[in-house]
Parts: sequence; C-alpha cells; structure tokens
Amino acid sequence: MVQLSGSDNRVRRNNMIRIIMHGCNGKMGQVISGIVEQDEQVEIVAGIDVNTETKNSYPVFANIKDCKAEADVIIDFSTAKAIDGLLDYAVERKLPVVLCTTGLSEEQLENVKQTGTQVAILKSANMSLGINTIMKLLKEAAVVFAPAGYDVEIVERHHNQKLDAPSGTALALADSINDAMDHQYEYIYNRSDRRQKREKKELGISAVRGGTIVGEHEVIFAGTDEVIEIKHTAYSKAVFAKGAVEAAKFLAGKPAGLYDMQAVIG
Repeated sequence: MVQLSGSDNRVRRNNMIRIIMHGCNGKMGQVISGIVEQDEQVEIVAGIDVNTETKNSYPVFANIKDCKAEADVIIDFSTAKAIDGLLDYAVERKLPVVLCTTGLSEEQLENVKQTGTQVAILKSANMSLGINTIMKLLKEAAVVFAPAGYDVEIVERHHNQKLDAPSGTALALADSINDAMDHQYEYIYNRSDRRQKREKKELGISAVRGGTIVGEHEVIFAGTDEVIEIKHTAYSKAVFAKGAVEAAKFLAGKPAGLYDMQAVIG
C-alpha cells in the first residue's frame, strides 16, 4: 500500500534540497520529518517504511524500488536488514546517503565502503553537531594536556535499555584523543580486576546504565590540582535528527566518497 498526499514527482521549489526519508515512520524518521517541516532549505519528497499507514505530508512506499521521486539525497534511519537494498538503490539512482542506521555487520560495512566509490556516503558514530564539535575540540585539548601529564577518563551514561557498553560515541571520543596523540593510549574498560596504580598511558572508559537517560558523555582531563571536564548532554533524540538534516544539506551534490560529521562541521 502506498499513502499518497501529492505527486510522486514533486516540482522543486526555490532550489530546496529534496530528501527521501528511509525509515520515515520510525521514531527518528518522524522526528526528522518534524524538523524538516520547519526548515525552509529542505523538504521530504518521499518516505520508505514497511508501515505505510502513518499519515505524512509526502508519499510513503513500502518497497524502496517503487519510489521514483526526484531527490537530491537520502537520509537513512532504518534497520540493518534494509541497508543492502538501500545501497543498491542509491547506486542505481546516483543519490548520496546519510547513513544513520547502526549495528551493521562487517560484510555490510564493506558494502558501504564499496558503495562510497560510486556515490557519496556519510556515516558517523554520532550525528549530534555538539558531539562532533567536541570531538574536534578534544584533539586540540589532548595535545595540550596529555604531554603535561594529565590523566584522561571518559564517563558515558545511557538509558537502561541500551545494549552496548561502552557506547560507540564514547569510543569515538576516545579515538579523537588517541588519534591526536599518535595512538599512545590503551583503553581500559574495567579496573575491578586490576590491583595496581593507574598507568600514564591508560584512557579509562566507564559506562553507566539507568532510567531514561538519552545520552551523556563526559571527558575528564585530571592533572595535579586541576581538573578540566568537557561534557555533552542530549535531552532528546532531536539533536541527532537535526545533525542528520544538516548532514543532508552538506552531502547533496557531493562527489562519491566516504564522509563523516567532522566534514559537516569543518
């Protein structure tokens, strides 16, 4: 079934960036739809979702192959099992993809890499503009504090339904620091079985799970008589949706290649 509320091939208005929303009726898809409605630079011209009953201001297709809408970019917030079909479609239509779905297999990640040789693909561990700005700042902070002997610790907090620990974002923050320091740090996830003092080249990553915490990440640089804390708190998933929309604006018209959110904020 296809829900139609207008023409499949909408007329482009005022050079607006036209988006196909893959996974439009999921939680994040609906948040993105709301953000796009308030943004004069973009519009969603079609959605893809197995649920075609939810009312939207654009046509929704259960099968991506049935979508013939003219578009500039795809935003994906779907499921891992839908990614292979999405990538095939992107290559066939020559459309860039903002890929937000997580939990991809090694084989799928390789497929993403190969697809990036034919169309533009943007994939990031966290779509938040704030987190990605912090990643940039951490690289600068690390080259100041690490040589001065400051210890580095990361504490991340999420809701009690989150399956992975530490979070992918915590690891991305750690990687930002480690990249800036030529990979001198060893990540330590558990000190309960260690009866020894902290080594200088350790980077501790601790995970807290409880309640409905959307996401908190705190990076600590602890020196002698001085502590610097850089913290990001997400109060709703809208921060990730906003980042995805900004990524779509950036990616539209870009040549084939693999991109991340650092390119967006850079």
